Amino acid sequence: MSHPLAKRYEGRMDIQIEGRKVDVQPEWRTDIQSRVADLCPSHDMTHVRVTLTRRDHRKVKDSYDALIVAHIPGHTITARKRQNSFERAIRDTFAAVKTEVEKVRQKRRSHEVRLNTPPERGVVSKVFQDEGYGFVTLENGTDVYFHRNSVHGLTFEEIEEGRDVRLDIEPGA
Repeated sequence: MSHPLAKRYEGRMDIQIEGRKVDVQPEWRTDIQSRVADLCPSHDMTHVRVTLTRRDHRKVKDSYDALIVAHIPGHTITARKRQNSFERAIRDTFAAVKTEVEKVRQKRRSHEVRLNTPPERGVVSKVFQDEGYGFVTLENGTDVYFHRNSVHGLTFEEIEEGRDVRLDIEPGA
């Protein structure tokens, strides 16, 4: 009684919808396809499989099972919900998947990508030994603040005005 449907979504994603011990109704299929489209507006998802299963036909409560397996490169998200109707099971399962997908996307957005750039060159223009900071003038004339904790390769006390230095610049407050 399993009727799988594999569909290519906008040329990027496979959707498989299948039923076990149940024929997938056209309205369920349409609802699932719509929810998948809402789930992945950025097209980062590559595969979604939805399996609807009818459990014990004698028990109405929790007899309708929806399982979703979604794949974003590097992550597989799985959710399963049982309800008293397929409509509710589909809705609840997609809500759970949406929560997990947002966590993955948020985690990806929060990671900075650092490029390996060669260190800048400059000359120490001012040092305030008592306060623990100073300034370096870059080759292009820009002054850059530095704190004693950012010094590597020598101690802050060894730094004096006029010294040639190499530095990596990072944004700061």
